[in-house]
Amino acid sequence: MLDQIYYNNTLQNWLISGGIIAFALIINWIITLLNRRYLKALAKRTKNQVDNILVNTLENPLKVGIVLIAIWTALNRLELSKSFDEALYKTYEILTVLNITWFVAHLASRLIREYFIKKSEQEKDIRQKIHFDSHLTSLLRKTAVFGIWTVGTVTALNNVGLDLKAILGTLGIGGIAIALAAQDTVKNIFGGFTILMDGTFRIGDRVKIGEFDGIVEDIGIRSTKIRNFDKRLITLPNYKIMDNAVMNVSAAPQLRVVSNLGLTYDTTPELMQKALEILNNIALKNEAVSNEGISAVFESFGEFSLNIRYCYYVKDAGDTFDTPSAINFEILKKFNEAGISFAFPTQTLHIEKTTVNTL
Repeated sequence: MLDQIYYNNTLQNWLISGGIIAFALIINWIITLLNRRYLKALAKRTKNQVDNILVNTLENPLKVGIVLIAIWTALNRLELSKSFDEALYKTYEILTVLNITWFVAHLASRLIREYFIKKSEQEKDIRQKIHFDSHLTSLLRKTAVFGIWTVGTVTALNNVGLDLKAILGTLGIGGIAIALAAQDTVKNIFGGFTILMDGTFRIGDRVKIGEFDGIVEDIGIRSTKIRNFDKRLITLPNYKIMDNAVMNVSAAPQLRVVSNLGLTYDTTPELMQKALEILNNIALKNEAVSNEGISAVFESFGEFSLNIRYCYYVKDAGDTFDTPSAINFEILKKFNEAGISFAFPTQTLHIEKTTVNTL
């Protein structure tokens, strides 16, 4: 029975080839078991993170490589057609190079994440001097991975007989054609790099760009997403951001708040002075308000009110709403206690009496 011929090979040869592949799967199962139970535990005991990264990134490419070797060995020992052997050889070369590329790309990604992102988060000087933070390293990581996969793919195609120069030339011509056909996309990409390199703003910052005001949720290659205070997501092309003036509210050390208050015209000079003192004391007693820059002045005589200009600085720029709200509540309370009245639009009509002559 084992000597029966199936597709130019005995049943015994087919079973042996299948056994080789099955043996490779068993080896992979053992590798997974050893890696999860022993190797990862040993790597965690060391202070060096390289061995942890190697253990985590090498497992899957190694198992794929073992399966590829097993399939190659199993099929190469069989008597198959010449065309099948040629196709198998080319496929094997492509998959081998792509498997190595997968490992290198994964390894580079993990190394960048471990030694650049974490370092930028831990060392403040790096972020301040060159704006080298997690957002920039994320973009660099994606660029590095893309470059590695590009080189690996071109190498794999060159190994099976395609002309490398022709491939690179095609990529170059294609890149020029794409750049000419999609200039806005190219400008968006350069705009994204400029935003990240210059440190214009970061994810989580509050920014004002033209008519838009909100929190930055994502900085991408093509566009930036901002969530406004109506909870609506706004997507802005990066090149338009670079063409506009950008106000980074979160980057300000302090936030200036200016309020215009109007008192009724029956307010006495003593009450006006009392109102100015109340305003200064409210700002001084609030811990979120800076002691410097507090100003409360009797500014002008309005059409229906005596106008006060009240200025102060909030220490935490992110406390945009809570502190002014607390200040306003305190003003309302203190003014009511002192008998100081706020003005509202009024109008006085003067009617002249005229004498009506009767005949």
